Amino acid sequence: MSDPATGNIYERAAVRNATDAGEDTAPLAGPWTLRGVATEYTVVVPGHGRWLELVSWGPPGVAHGPSPASYTGPTPFLTAGDFAPVEYATDAVRPFTGADLVVETATGDRRVSWRYQQAETDGGQLRVTFADPVTGLRAAHCYRIPAGTDVVERWVELTNTGEAPLRLARAGSAGFCVPTPHGARLSYQWGQWAQEFQLAHLDLGHGQFSIGSSQGVPGHSFVPWLAVQDRAEPDGPTWGVALAWTGSWQIVAEPDTGGLTRVRVGRRLVDGGLDLPAGGGITLPVVAGAHSDAGLAGLARAWHRYQRQLAGDRLDRARPVLYNSWEATEFAVDADNQLALARIAAELGVETFVVDDGWFIGRHDDRGGLGDWTPDPVKFPAGFDAFIAQIRALGLTFGLWVEPESISPASRLYTEHPDWVYAIDDRPITPIRNQYLLDLGRPEAAEFVHSTLDGLLRRHDIGYLKWDFNRPRTESGRPGAATRLDLDGAHVANLHRIYAALRRDHPHVTIEACAAGGARTDLAMAAHADVFWPSDNTGPLDRLAIQHGFLHANAPHLLSSWVTDAVGLFDQRPRSLAFRFVLAMAGVLGIGADIRHWTPRQRAEAASWIGRYKQIREVITHGEVHLIGGPDQPRCAVQYTAPDGDTLVVLAWHTGRLDGHGLLPSRPVRLPLRGLATDDTWRHGDDTYSGSHLTAVGLPVRWTADHDAELFVLRRA
Repeated sequence: MSDPATGNIYERAAVRNATDAGEDTAPLAGPWTLRGVATEYTVVVPGHGRWLELVSWGPPGVAHGPSPASYTGPTPFLTAGDFAPVEYATDAVRPFTGADLVVETATGDRRVSWRYQQAETDGGQLRVTFADPVTGLRAAHCYRIPAGTDVVERWVELTNTGEAPLRLARAGSAGFCVPTPHGARLSYQWGQWAQEFQLAHLDLGHGQFSIGSSQGVPGHSFVPWLAVQDRAEPDGPTWGVALAWTGSWQIVAEPDTGGLTRVRVGRRLVDGGLDLPAGGGITLPVVAGAHSDAGLAGLARAWHRYQRQLAGDRLDRARPVLYNSWEATEFAVDADNQLALARIAAELGVETFVVDDGWFIGRHDDRGGLGDWTPDPVKFPAGFDAFIAQIRALGLTFGLWVEPESISPASRLYTEHPDWVYAIDDRPITPIRNQYLLDLGRPEAAEFVHSTLDGLLRRHDIGYLKWDFNRPRTESGRPGAATRLDLDGAHVANLHRIYAALRRDHPHVTIEACAAGGARTDLAMAAHADVFWPSDNTGPLDRLAIQHGFLHANAPHLLSSWVTDAVGLFDQRPRSLAFRFVLAMAGVLGIGADIRHWTPRQRAEAASWIGRYKQIREVITHGEVHLIGGPDQPRCAVQYTAPDGDTLVVLAWHTGRLDGHGLLPSRPVRLPLRGLATDDTWRHGDDTYSGSHLTAVGLPVRWTADHDAELFVLRRA
């Protein structure tokens, strides 16, 4: 057992807990507590030994008392497992209220059940193993809280030790139990292309809430993230779950009638059940659970700390200010127009220049070229390396857009390897954006993608890669396959392997994950990619709502944001260049406008904003984030507190109408800051404020038609 002060795992004295009515209530094993910075998670095996269950999940010491999740009373017309706070349940344990795992034998029988075998603690990881004596199925329930976080990672390792094959008809990764005695308040993010990460809330007293994706990627419609609160305390204790899986997924929340909401998280098996042969094993995707006593904003900070830990040493490298050429030239790429853009970008203080779609042979529009990743000699008549050298001579790192998993029907690659795409024998393939999708689970296709990207990075001086993915999977088939395949799982596994190989062999390259905007953002990608492209919509007020939702689930170092001339699709009210820059500074600053048409005054203003951003980006990247108000409120700002606590950066935006100001009596909007000591003194320019004033009253800002955004940098006096 470990010392609880170290923040890992320890075993408490026995406590009474939930079991079948009438059975021995003494625990068979445990309880075990995993501890984070400000969270503990305690589980136990009840005396009957049929499952592992939650004792408590919350602030330190929360387990010292009766479990808020336990129940030992009657369960009319249901089983005890249907009401117990079970951590991971087969359909034998929870036959009526939702199992996490459903296993079929070769004869079609279900209802696999198991009993406790052993528990192991090693290096801060807890493994509690159960086994089914009939089928030989073993399940290790695995837990870990990474150091410095308040996030518990959970996953299950299944092994078939029997002599007959098994099929997993459902293969969730975890069930989380949250006390909601007054009913559940759920927060989730919905969207569509160009309108991702829209934060919404739902009161769920009864019934079931489900979100997910069947597209082979997390998708635009929903984010694999959910927050749960008791309806009576919307600013109090908050629990969240998020999935580390870059394929199809599902999250289901369902309250019982006794004040407990259970959340099931895991893969959605769009290709049918998973085969588990005799002697075989499978590790299911990691699900992360987070807790905060400070509402959704506090939960966001818990996710931010965790994702920074996922980034590891890569977070020490500053994300560059970039320029991307897509909105300026689209497919009409050539050396001359790209160099014209790059020269201006360098003058503005941009650090990386990214050539987007249209640089390779056959790519004049979206009908050709994908798969034939050779620079077009017509577009780069002096040679591609000579072009890159000219970019580098301007002091810029060179970046390139790719979409390696897609293939154009008119490409040479498709002519040579038509069997490499997802297809069903004798059925037509569904084109989306005039392209098909490579079956990345096929070894030779995966090797092609890896060798293509690795080759580009080895042959050319490339320091930034924008990896795009512009279509979901429509066909669940591999031509000529003799057996049913887990296509979704194989695609995701090879995608992650390719990322890992590129990371190993090209550690200097920054990789941006994009999928027609924000359709591929999950915790697994947060561990592999440096930044996310959250949306193709760069209109200022549209983007403000997108980024507000994004920052609830993702850290600022993952937020790539551009300054463009776009007006937006949903809210076309005009906003200043300052608004667009302050908005893009909320994460990783980029520019995507056609800067050839900017006036000298606009270019000078842009250079000033870029210079200011470089002074604060370390605070943006590493600082503690407090979300103030929102895009639908008069107050809308984000506060970043530097790790040493001596600097505050506040980005603020005017969200309302811009007319009528100065005609009637009014007072400044106040932005209440968070996390400050009351007796501290803060300075902004010639103004000084107490921490008490900034917290209780707020930072004043007066919006006008010419002043619709502001960057504040406050220093501790």
